[in-house]
Amino acid sequence: MSTTHTLSKVPAVTLGFWLVKILATTLGEVGGDAVTLSMGLGYLVGTALFAGVFVIAVSAQIRSRDFQPWLYWFAIVASTTVGTTLADYVDRSLGIGYSGGSALLLALLLATLWLWKRSTGSIAVASITQPRSEFFYWLTITFSQTLGTALGDWAADTQGLGYGGGIALFGGLLALVAALYLTTRTSRTALFWTAFILTRPLGAVVGDFLDKPLDHGGLALSRYAGTAVLLVAIVACIALLPQRAARRAH
Repeated sequence: MSTTHTLSKVPAVTLGFWLVKILATTLGEVGGDAVTLSMGLGYLVGTALFAGVFVIAVSAQIRSRDFQPWLYWFAIVASTTVGTTLADYVDRSLGIGYSGGSALLLALLLATLWLWKRSTGSIAVASITQPRSEFFYWLTITFSQTLGTALGDWAADTQGLGYGGGIALFGGLLALVAALYLTTRTSRTALFWTAFILTRPLGAVVGDFLDKPLDHGGLALSRYAGTAVLLVAIVACIALLPQRAARRAH
């Protein structure tokens, strides 16, 4: 019996995918801080600005008929920047702290995944071929990016691990996920979303390590220069690394 494949609207999960994802999450942290802190616009204005860009990017992504690498990664970068500023607003401006913000965002993320599964029957990346599943995909990404920022701050600040400890913690957890992928039959979908969420706090603590003041444990590098370097790296990866749509066999 022959097997046919339906192309997804999102990329296949490869090593290159994870490389660009980590660069994008780091860019989101540094770029978000550049707007809210270095430019002095504040968390609320920064969130409104990046949310507008994110809505435009995702709307274009959903309207496209097939996988467009540049459009997809533009939407991912937009999600990481709005996730950074939104998490900082929830955690700091609303006064619920990193622990409260992380708990709230985790609840929203799990609720979204449950609704997505109940509505479409699958939360696998390869199943994203219709607007409904793509809507849930981007909603899940929004909450995961925002949760990741809060988790990064929670680990580095609330738990006192610092940026080096945060990098070791989330890098180690990602290594564990990779080991489970290679050596067990654990659900690939569960491992994907676990890794997807964990790359965000890793990027958050790396970004904070690069741009925070020396007396806070950072390197005090320019947020503007860091944003530019990370953006160039992402563009180079998208241009040079193979980009293909995920396939769903049926």
